[in-house]
Amino acid sequence: MKRLWRLLAGVFLATSLAGCSTLGYVAQSVGGHLDLMQRARPVEQWVADPATPDALRERLRLAQRLRAFASDELKLPDNASYRRFAQLDRSAVVWNVVATPELSLTLQTWCFPVMGCVGYRGYFERAPADQLATELRAQGLDVSVYGVPAYSTLGWTNWLGGDPLLSTFIRWPESELARLLFHELAHQVVYVADDTAFNESFATAVERLGLQRWLAGSGSAAQQEAAALEARRQDFRRITAQARRDLQALYLSRLAPEAMRERKATRLQQLREDHERLKAGPWQGFTGYDAWFAQVNNASLAVQGAYEDLVPAFEALFERQSRDFTRFYAEVTRLAALPTAQRRAALLAMPTSAP
Repeated sequence: MKRLWRLLAGVFLATSLAGCSTLGYVAQSVGGHLDLMQRARPVEQWVADPATPDALRERLRLAQRLRAFASDELKLPDNASYRRFAQLDRSAVVWNVVATPELSLTLQTWCFPVMGCVGYRGYFERAPADQLATELRAQGLDVSVYGVPAYSTLGWTNWLGGDPLLSTFIRWPESELARLLFHELAHQVVYVADDTAFNESFATAVERLGLQRWLAGSGSAAQQEAAALEARRQDFRRITAQARRDLQALYLSRLAPEAMRERKATRLQQLREDHERLKAGPWQGFTGYDAWFAQVNNASLAVQGAYEDLVPAFEALFERQSRDFTRFYAEVTRLAALPTAQRRAALLAMPTSAP
């Protein structure tokens, strides 16, 4: 514990130079994570405990099989993360706030010691996230607040027990649980300060590639379930990606701001109608995306783009590395060391198939 408090003291000293608001934010972040660590117990203890519900016990066993697969087959870090479990009393572990200008898809960033600049701000309680959102909206920004089921400490807390499995996602369908674990572990392989899109698209690529390999050895039931989920996800990506392209072209045009606002509203309404058609058709009434579309704006579209837009380039890079994860990570690490503009140019030079 002495090591922990020395580390935290250093973080607080660094952040205090940036002002009380940053210090307070880091305090809630540190306190929230410490609370998770205190709640977490080794999976073996949960499995052996007679009070653990059978359904939870089986999900924890599945999570450990996925964890072993991630290290053995996907060459993701073999460390303390996701070998403990914490039961929470809420639906999300943190709530993220993202914001963009009214007529732009550029995410606002917040900068912190060690982490660098990121396009979101996360809170372990909903109330301060909503308070920040209100302040940002008063500045004329498009804002989105959304719950996050998991996050990564990038491997920095493995000496404390690592990032735990959480009740916020442990009961997800098998393929979704696999995606999440592969995604969060990928952040421990490569993380670039100040490049949210690079980090998230890389992790999304790893989750997709990893899921393909996991499902190849799974039973038909898991494959069928994953196929249905992926079909809806592809529809979602298709209509939202087109909306981002259309809005980006609009915001780069020379139209007057009022005309842009009108066309923006029309395009967002069209997107909501696209969603309703999918619900009435191939989705057969599926409501899982309803809340997202009800509040869609520049901010929610921009953060979606950060997770998706560079994925085809990363997948192409994986193919160029002969579908070898070790070689792939080495090449991504090399790109990560480049200056931002050079990194992006090199990645986008990868030949890709159409989305």
